[in-house]
Amino acid sequence: MTAPAGAPRTLLLWDVDHTLIETRGVGRAIYERAFLAATGRPLERLAAISGRTELDIMAESLRINGLETSEQMMQRLAGALIQGYEDARDELATTGRALPAARDTLERFVADSTVHQAILTGNLRPVARIKLEVFGLAGYLHFDSSAFGDDHSERARLVDIARRRAEDRTGTTFAGENVLVIGDTPNDVQAALTAGVRVIGVATGKATAPELRLAGATHVVDSLTTFSL
Repeated sequence: MTAPAGAPRTLLLWDVDHTLIETRGVGRAIYERAFLAATGRPLERLAAISGRTELDIMAESLRINGLETSEQMMQRLAGALIQGYEDARDELATTGRALPAARDTLERFVADSTVHQAILTGNLRPVARIKLEVFGLAGYLHFDSSAFGDDHSERARLVDIARRRAEDRTGTTFAGENVLVIGDTPNDVQAALTAGVRVIGVATGKATAPELRLAGATHVVDSLTTFSL
């Protein structure tokens, strides 16, 4: 594929939670309400969520709470989660926040014609959109070039899905060295490395900068205030 004149050369794939925004507990509350609505039972245990896809999290959460992981049950839980976030927009806006410099950083790269910005997140597509809309960040990112937690259960596979969508949208090819995943967990780092692309670790979540370096991040920053390509 030959890149058209003026086509972007670098694909940035942004994680959402604890990289661009944080829900400050609202996400857990929504999950508890959604689980009860979908299953009729309270959520006693929630699967580990850091750096995982929603398909993976939902399946394990159902299983460890003694429930079936049928396609029908997964769809019911996904639907309840989406509705839960839709209903909680005001709660999310009041309690959560966009992380420092998130908007400025996205805005800076929107102005750079050599960069194409998209999303790589474990969130369901509608949930990611709601979170980013609530904090005014959705307009900086190409959703059609992105990959989400309902596209595949394995996070590493999302990288190739997003890259393929970005190539279809822009008409250019993004080689591995021209794809950059930005995330806050060792799982984000591992997914990028497995897919053969670069990764910047942002130490704004639970993982420390040394942990992100140990996981193999190409570069690590303490916050988006110091982020650069």
